[in-house]
Amino acid sequence: MGEFELIAAINQDQPQREDTSVGPGDDAAVVAAPDGRVVVSVDMLVDGVHFRSDWANGEQIGRRAALAAMADIAAMGAAPTSLVVAVSAPGTTPTDLLLGIAKGLREAAVEAGAAVVGGDTTRSETLTISVTVLGDLRGAPPVRRSGARPGDEVAVTGRLGWAAAGLTILSRGFRSPAALVNAYRVPEPPLSAGITAAASGATSMIDVSDGLLADLGHIAEASGVSINIRRAALDVNPRLVEVASALGKDPMEWVLSGGDDHPLVATFPHGASLPPGWQPIGTVGVAGDDGPTVTVDGSRHEGPGGWDHFR
Repeated sequence: MGEFELIAAINQDQPQREDTSVGPGDDAAVVAAPDGRVVVSVDMLVDGVHFRSDWANGEQIGRRAALAAMADIAAMGAAPTSLVVAVSAPGTTPTDLLLGIAKGLREAAVEAGAAVVGGDTTRSETLTISVTVLGDLRGAPPVRRSGARPGDEVAVTGRLGWAAAGLTILSRGFRSPAALVNAYRVPEPPLSAGITAAASGATSMIDVSDGLLADLGHIAEASGVSINIRRAALDVNPRLVEVASALGKDPMEWVLSGGDDHPLVATFPHGASLPPGWQPIGTVGVAGDDGPTVTVDGSRHEGPGGWDHFR
């Protein structure tokens, strides 16, 4: 199948929202922006770095790409509306894999109330997917990383450590437990929780893509504060404990520094009522002589706090 036949096949079943006046098939899409502002984020996934095409099928890869990208929009307190996707792949890539990726992208977008409105394809040595997401704040101010203040409470919603456990399992050559392996293949970010958090007065927010400690470090740095996490407040699922014991791992390390689950972590004013599903895990304090820091039970965490592509 050539490039244009592939594009035609991908565009054949793309449902569109009512606010899209020009969708796939033209030089550019045209979408409405009722709020007068558009939240924009882009996420890139590379085979062998963010996913492995021998560990997941096309639909799983597509869903992962869409959900990871839309989690950034949710972390701003916005709702995803439109996705523009660029796919670069070797010429020998099976057509079924690419059509599966397109299906996964489409279905994940629709389930979130969004739609794929356009994109691009090209040839490369490595399968690469770039997803640009547009979002709607619905009249609310964006929730940024820089809003945390001393006295705020830190809370999280969504799974922590599951994808990291799944990656460890797959790296050891195993394919079960399926729940953890599939958590790595396809995350389950709580997209709607971002809007709820914003409406409940969240002062800062971020999605955990690289690791809880690493991403909280971005909030601490942007806000000029210190953040302390209580280990006892973190939920470690019994399944994680069981698998970690079998593999000789510490499940808390998956929870503290594992990425790819894309839960949301936010700060809320002291005494505020947390939205349903949000779990308090720590507090925000004044930055000390060392500047903005993230600690666990008052001490610096030994070991990496998350993923760094260029470390």
